[in-house]
Amino acid sequence: MIKAMMIALALFAAGPATIHQFKVPSIEGQTIDFSKFKGKKVLIVNTASKCGYTPQYAELEQLHKAYGSKLVIVGFPANNFGGQEPGSNAEINDFCQKNYGVSFVMAEKVSVKGTDIHPLFKWLTSKAENGVMDAEIKWNFTKFLLDEKGALLAVFPSKVKPMGEEIIAYLK
Repeated sequence: MIKAMMIALALFAAGPATIHQFKVPSIEGQTIDFSKFKGKKVLIVNTASKCGYTPQYAELEQLHKAYGSKLVIVGFPANNFGGQEPGSNAEINDFCQKNYGVSFVMAEKVSVKGTDIHPLFKWLTSKAENGVMDAEIKWNFTKFLLDEKGALLAVFPSKVKPMGEEIIAYLK
């Protein structure tokens, strides 16, 4: 009994067991409550407006329209790589609307690595926190796929396109 309690406490101390424990501000100042996404897969993407991978916004929007009934996409603008996301939340939102007609969920600008890493990305990249795997974000448009229960399923590097078979295979 004591051993079971110690294990439970250790798991609790390690942090949220699923992404459903997180709430973050949206790019428009609302609250994104990940618990509302239970029963759907979630794709988290660190985005940037001035990157060679920026055209992936179009495929993210296409993925959102094709699989929105079972997938929630959440973009997180970040300026961690080459200063490729220098804008404010309002500027980023305008850019996404004007150039790509983004209708999927966008969070406020965050840091996805380093000493000021956002707690959600610390959870996504640390096996000690997410209980599944360690992952490194090497550039903009790294993609994290979570299952319907909020557990990390897979991580895809920037070069994997949102409509690529690597991601689509999880949605069929």
